[in-house]
Amino acid sequence: MNRDSLKITETGGSVVFSVHVQPRASRTELCGVQGEELKLRLTSPPVDDAANRLCQEFLAKLLGVAKSRVTIVAGAKSRHKTVQVTGIGKDEVLALLN
Repeated sequence: MNRDSLKITETGGSVVFSVHVQPRASRTELCGVQGEELKLRLTSPPVDDAANRLCQEFLAKLLGVAKSRVTIVAGAKSRHKTVQVTGIGKDEVLALLN
């Protein structure tokens, strides 16, 4: 996993980064970095916001923060999403990739 290519912006107590989501996967998992995005496989289908909710829950669990601190700020209807997580720094996100 090439963690150096992941683009993370740190602003006032939160981080913003891009996620590439693959819905309807056989299991929910972190796959690493694809381009400048964090790649996630999610078991839920992209219907009725299910994949977005699972994306938020899974990232919250990985980062050890409350679900309410993970927000999809762009791309709610796309596989390419921009996510904001409050209360953590860039180092916590990069630690996922070790």
